[in-house]
Amino acid sequence: MGLIKSVCVYCGSGLGRDPRHEADARALGEILARNDVGLVYGGGGMGLMGTVARSVLDNGGHVTGIIPEFLINRERMLDDVQELITVEDMHTRKRLMFEKADAFVALPGGIGTLEELVEQLTWAQLGRHKKPILVANLHGYWEPLLSMLEHMTAHDFIRETLWVPYLITDRVENILPELEKAAEDVLEAGEMPKVAVAGTTLGKM
Repeated sequence: MGLIKSVCVYCGSGLGRDPRHEADARALGEILARNDVGLVYGGGGMGLMGTVARSVLDNGGHVTGIIPEFLINRERMLDDVQELITVEDMHTRKRLMFEKADAFVALPGGIGTLEELVEQLTWAQLGRHKKPILVANLHGYWEPLLSMLEHMTAHDFIRETLWVPYLITDRVENILPELEKAAEDVLEAGEMPKVAVAGTTLGKM
């Protein structure tokens, strides 16, 4: 059994223009299910969100969906998941997604996906957790963001003492192995994904 038991996937509530993104989301869902790794996600049934969740379910995996009440109709809440949690607001949704996940993956998406990813990077930068964070730069989707992070580093706004060791891969099949390797590195260093976010203390991976 690996260290990663659940992965929070951030991705779009739309499918985007490139049909390869939908295929990638479906492939990731299958990989998670076949490796007995649960999916934690935003609870919607639309776009890439719905695609990855249905793929996990279709392949016998476990899905935890967390959705605010005001998005139940807008994002077409997926009732088929094993664990469905409705919350009052986005802050609670994000906190629970954080608590229930051992690692985070950003597939292609829009502003919401970007915001969730950057928030996890910020928390890690501030030392609030050491859970692996992976940018799935599939078909070059996240290149502008990665260039921006390099730009920030070059201008010394991301300094060595504030660096975040996020992962990058351009292949779906590498996502889970990369997360496992990062988790092993944390464990070997005598650390664990900690700490407290919004008053919640986290346990081991």
